[in-house]
Amino acid sequence: MNKDMLLWDETIFKNGEVLELDYLPEYFAHRDNQLQTLKYSLRPAMRGMRPVNCLLTGPPGTGKTTAVLKVFEEMREHTDDIIFVKVNCQMDSTRFAVISRIYKKLFNVSPPSSGVSFRKLFEKVAEYLVEIEKVLVVALDDINYLFYEGHADEVMYSLLRAHEEYPGVKIGIITIVSDTGKIYQFDPKVSSVFLPEEIDCPRYDYGELQDIISNRVKYAFFPDVVSDEVRDRIVDYVDRTGDLRVGVNLLKRSGLNAERRASRTVSVEDVEKAYEASRLMHLCRSIKSLTSDERTLLQLIAKGEDAKTGELYKSFHEITKLGYTRFYDMVNKLNTVQFVDADFSGKGMRGRTRIIKPRYEPQDILKCLE
Repeated sequence: MNKDMLLWDETIFKNGEVLELDYLPEYFAHRDNQLQTLKYSLRPAMRGMRPVNCLLTGPPGTGKTTAVLKVFEEMREHTDDIIFVKVNCQMDSTRFAVISRIYKKLFNVSPPSSGVSFRKLFEKVAEYLVEIEKVLVVALDDINYLFYEGHADEVMYSLLRAHEEYPGVKIGIITIVSDTGKIYQFDPKVSSVFLPEEIDCPRYDYGELQDIISNRVKYAFFPDVVSDEVRDRIVDYVDRTGDLRVGVNLLKRSGLNAERRASRTVSVEDVEKAYEASRLMHLCRSIKSLTSDERTLLQLIAKGEDAKTGELYKSFHEITKLGYTRFYDMVNKLNTVQFVDADFSGKGMRGRTRIIKPRYEPQDILKCLE
């Protein structure tokens, strides 16, 4: 028997959980300043005061959410007087969905999905917080999705000004924005009370990525399974995208490819094969958050060549029967979330003809839409 071959009941993974995307790593390096700023901002809540609100910005996969969850975890060990809630705004992208998530955290039961107004739920949440005399800290992860649906100002206004209607309520908000190059503007009545501590999470540099990936290798695999050459090939790929999640997913897929070959070591070829699936991970996840009609529109754009707005609308309307206003809103959203470029060409009536182009390779978009 070849000693380099893996037996059917053997594995090269020492702890595969380390490579899951929702895993909260013990080793969280190269974000010390961000962690300290978060802790400083939330510290007043440990003394029964309202915390300083925070705004975390940076490209996808740069540790923003992990930093918040690490601080939540640490603070839970020292106090029971703060309730921490993380809301994934990709999934909960309406005002009602956000308050429902908070309600579930407080009462350990989901509210009715219909027949109950936002105001009624919010009232129950606020009155309960006053009754138990605890501070609520809400992290709105990917709040940009609330902007796309037009609910960001409503959600922020309700939470930030709750104490005006319910004296004694203490709520702090952490907003996490994952878009690059896009500045979101809140309504002045929100901005005047939000006043956040701004925390930037820049892309990891090559050395930092190498260190983080090395640590995941150390805890995820048995010794000598992943060579330095293989690790660095993975780091090369992650450095192209700037998204650490691609690297974690790539490690997992590469290991599974090696096991499929019954190999005790991961090869560069395993990495190359895995990259094709991993590189589209963020794009596919983002596309899944779109509504069915938005995906239909994106598919039409990916299949067309420099589609003009009028022609695109005609095709879209034939499939969905939706009106032009809704279509126009969807084009603007796809442009805002950087799936497409929607530029005015200067041609046509009054020079307002719009050319819609996909920002990603059309075949990659279509693959994620399958």
